Parts: sequence; C-alpha cells; structure tokens
Amino acid sequence: MTTPAPVLVNLDGPVLSITMNRPEKKNALTHAMYGAMADALNRAASDPAIRVVVITGAGDAFTAGNDLGDFLNAPPHDGEAPVLRFLAALSAAEKPVVAVVNGLAVGIGTTMLLHCDLVYAARAASFTAPFVNLALVPEAASSLLLPRRIGHAKAAELFLLGGRMDAAQAEAMGLVTAVFDSQVLAAEAASRAQALAAKAPGAVRATKALMKRGEEPVAERMRAEGVLFAAQLKSPELREAITAFTEKRAPDFSKVSS
Repeated sequence: MTTPAPVLVNLDGPVLSITMNRPEKKNALTHAMYGAMADALNRAASDPAIRVVVITGAGDAFTAGNDLGDFLNAPPHDGEAPVLRFLAALSAAEKPVVAVVNGLAVGIGTTMLLHCDLVYAARAASFTAPFVNLALVPEAASSLLLPRRIGHAKAAELFLLGGRMDAAQAEAMGLVTAVFDSQVLAAEAASRAQALAAKAPGAVRATKALMKRGEEPVAERMRAEGVLFAAQLKSPELREAITAFTEKRAPDFSKVSS
C-alpha cells in the first residue's frame, strides 16, 4: 500500500493549497514536510498564474508543531535547514497567504500565522506556544510580532506560561480573521481565497507590501503609497478595471500581466 505524502500540494485555478497531511500525528512537522512546504511556496512565488496560497492541515488538527524526535535527531543549524527555508519563504511571500486552522495549532502552528494575511479558524481550534515548557524559545520572529499583534501581556501568557487561546479569543485579539463552524470552514475559506485571487494581482501584492512595511513616519508612508499609486495608474490592471466598470461587468484580471 502506498504511503500518503506528508504534504499535499494542489492547484485549483489560481489558488495553490498546501495541506499538512500527517493526521495520525496531528500533522506534527518533520524536516521533509518543511522542505516540501518551502518548495511549494517558492513555486507559488515564481508562477504568475498562482495568485493565492492556502495552508491547512488534514484531519482534525492544523499542526501539533514540530516532531520533536525528528528535530532532536537532526536539529536545524543553518539557513538551509528546511524549517528555516519554509519560514523565509513564508515571511517573504509577496502573494497573499491564507491559513485555514481546522484544529489545534501548537508552537509553529501558531507562530506561522503571524506571516499569513488572512487566518480562518474552526470554532474548536486552539492556539498554544509551549516553547518555554520545552526549554526552548519562540521562533519565526514571533517574539517581536506576537506582542505587537495581541499585546505584551497576552503574548507573555502564551510564551512564558505556555497558555492556551481559543478561537474566539484569537479572533477578538486579531490573530484570527474570522471563525466558522468546522463543517463550513473549508468552503468559506476557499470562497474567500478564490475571491482574492480574482482581484488585480499587482494591486494586491503592492497593498500587501505596504502593509508589511515597518513603523515609519507618516510622510514616508505616504510617499511610498504615492509611488505605487502612480505605477498602478499606468497599469493594464487599471485599464481592465475601468473598462469593466464602464461595461457594467466584473473585471477579468486572468489575462492581465502585472
């Protein structure tokens, strides 16, 4: 009998889905899985036909975090380690990344969400970051990004005490975009991913880039926005958007280069 691949990669039109597929281990992540996910993200980055990436887990879990046995046998030690390749590709992704958290999200299952643009969760999902419990420290720049997102006190509860956050709390604090019942989660997320993929890709990437810029003076941000706004005014995307508006139809950006 053929063993299922631990990571499934599926292309549905302009949306590339990456599924952590080790449900019997709650999708605990191995070096090989990180490598496969990094390759999929790099594929999405280089293929102009791919507009959106979706990351989810098989079964009833998003991921239980790192497979500790696998990591203890071969701990990452340089920038070419699969986990670091994955985090680099995820954090540098220019195209939008949608996370679909269908169950527990432990460790990197929570911290990777800080690099995703939209996060949809099942009501039964939970979020934990038990690094200190394992005599480890946070990764994925989460020691910077999580306090910035949810505040120092709540981040400290997750990181220092190994606390747990449910989906409703995660949504209220801005870690999760929206929460759905488990039976409709995948369909709701897929609908939003396809809607996002139908938008002007250049404008989407430029907007994401603006949103990911660090703290800076208002005048500097306005200058950066002005440069990109001027570029979009000259783009084929704008011409298609205006033409569609005047013709009273939905714009079709599928054949517009950006």
